[in-house]
Amino acid sequence: MHVPLADRVIQLAYDPGITPKGGGLPGLSVLKSVVSSINLFGIVAVVGALAVSLGVWAWGHHTGGHQAEANGKKGAMVSAGAALGLGAANGLVAFFSNLGSQIQ
Repeated sequence: MHVPLADRVIQLAYDPGITPKGGGLPGLSVLKSVVSSINLFGIVAVVGALAVSLGVWAWGHHTGGHQAEANGKKGAMVSAGAALGLGAANGLVAFFSNLGSQIQ
């Protein structure tokens, strides 16, 4: 049986009426607390990684170890990027969630 293209497009555009709603399930506050703690743990780990990377960078520079210096620079940049991502995670998710909810 052949279904016209217009009918298939209408089926794809059907709005199920689902929107995010807080408080719908028990344990949401616990989950938020766990995710916040994981984010904090990640930020603390990034601080440690940045300190080690800067130390390797400085050690490589002062001893003439070009490979160590390059690895220290890479580590510092990766740590900075990870800190940026961890700090911006909540805002990025909120931004794209709001952007996605505007799609009609």
